[in-house]
Amino acid sequence: MKMRGLMLLLLAIAGVTVLPPLAMAQSPADSRDSSGAVASTTPAQPDLTYMRPTQKTKLRNYAFDAFGPYPIVGAGLAAGMHQAYNSPPEWKQGAEGYGKRIGSDFGIAAVTTTTRYALSEAFHEDALYYRCECKGVFPRLRHAVISTFTARRGDDGHRVFSIPALVAPYAGTMTAIYGWYPGRYDAMDGFRMGNYSLLWYAGGNVALEFLYSGPHSWLSRMHMNNRHGAPDPGSNP
Repeated sequence: MKMRGLMLLLLAIAGVTVLPPLAMAQSPADSRDSSGAVASTTPAQPDLTYMRPTQKTKLRNYAFDAFGPYPIVGAGLAAGMHQAYNSPPEWKQGAEGYGKRIGSDFGIAAVTTTTRYALSEAFHEDALYYRCECKGVFPRLRHAVISTFTARRGDDGHRVFSIPALVAPYAGTMTAIYGWYPGRYDAMDGFRMGNYSLLWYAGGNVALEFLYSGPHSWLSRMHMNNRHGAPDPGSNP
């Protein structure tokens, strides 16, 4: 996929994240100064309110992220772009070609999400996305991008570099390459596609950060519909 097409794809997925209200409240990012005192106006610092999500919450988030409306819509958009660029050409055009592409893109997303959540469990990490309490476009953008490569760990929710977050996009594309893509594709193609998948995930985090439209929106459910003792998100910036 060319970069122009990828950017159009990111803009499209950002647009669908403002769908009508449906879901549950999210938990804000942590915020604490170096002395341990709460400082809600200080950008991107931990917070005493963090509580690890329950297994039920994590399972619900996984099911929504892997099989809910967003991956279905996202697969449809990605398949449309692949159809426009006739990629891979072996699948040709028409309804049959589009069906193969949407099935492929949905499968890649499902494997990616499953890998992220399964490895997060193995590494005892919290894979949910938490919006930044900081103010300003650039601090919030930085938080969204950093969240692509990090996760929460421990009872205090401190942020760590996340191997699951880095591995998952490539697990999805490599599965496609060796599972159902035409035989001429190899590991280098899987790695290239994984790079785009990782960029897609970063774009999703940016959408979560900037397009969140309230605790009852569909967007509030993506990665963060976890009611685990967090304060009312309506009080956040």
